[in-house]
Amino acid sequence: MRNIFLFIGRFSNLFFFLLLQAVALTMLFRYNKFHEAAYMNVANEVTGKVFLRYNGIETYFSLKKQNDKLREQNASLLNLLKVDFSAPDSALQVITDTIRVDSIEQYRKFLFMPAKVIGNSVDAQNNYLTLHRGYNQGVEVNMAVFGPEGVIGKVINVSPNMSVVMSLLHRKNSVVALLKKGSGFGEVVWDGKDPRYVTLTKIPRTIKINKGDTVVTSPYSDIFPAGQTVGYVDEVVEEKSTSMYSLKVKTATNFYSVQHAYVVKNLQKAEMDSLLKKVKKD
Repeated sequence: MRNIFLFIGRFSNLFFFLLLQAVALTMLFRYNKFHEAAYMNVANEVTGKVFLRYNGIETYFSLKKQNDKLREQNASLLNLLKVDFSAPDSALQVITDTIRVDSIEQYRKFLFMPAKVIGNSVDAQNNYLTLHRGYNQGVEVNMAVFGPEGVIGKVINVSPNMSVVMSLLHRKNSVVALLKKGSGFGEVVWDGKDPRYVTLTKIPRTIKINKGDTVVTSPYSDIFPAGQTVGYVDEVVEEKSTSMYSLKVKTATNFYSVQHAYVVKNLQKAEMDSLLKKVKKD
């Protein structure tokens, strides 16, 4: 306490000067319109910059929360897509749309569930991802996995709260796909070389293909919803031994930086499998 008083006594003249300066400036800005306007402009600019910096810091620390909200919102929007619903024909006349989106969702086929990517590899011949969502949260083996941009892979193993995904960048993985313009069915495989590219094989040479054409998932898959982006044609290669093309496709998903995913459940798969099983027995 003694040191505080000594400090105040030593700099008392400076403190008195600063007090008088503050009083003088207050009177100047309060009773002079020009100086008051100039002061308000400077004060507003300084305050704005301070709030801008504060907002930037606050936004940075709330990114995880915002990302989680965005994933949930995206999953909700994906669950409203027409392709997620499939209803049987019930009329005798030809109709243009048999898909019904009603309150009880009795014809829903695909359900999108958001998941956080907590593990990923891209440099091996056979790559995998780990998701922080398991069978306690509805994940099962053989479910499709998408990212915000496109196909990621399919689930091959599940624990209570986590699951392992066989990446599209896996030598044993393949996805039936076609060109978005409606032709060119083939198989998407990875050659184990560049993680940015996969190959769409078995495309007839009779099909006209342009660089940049979109490759999407097939409507005949019981795992992947139809029309989901796989990638974009980067190069057309003629197979000399066959009458086919091999398309070099740049993946829509950037596997180097993927952080968020959606696990897709086919709610009608059990019925499909049961029917096929009976046919095979007969």
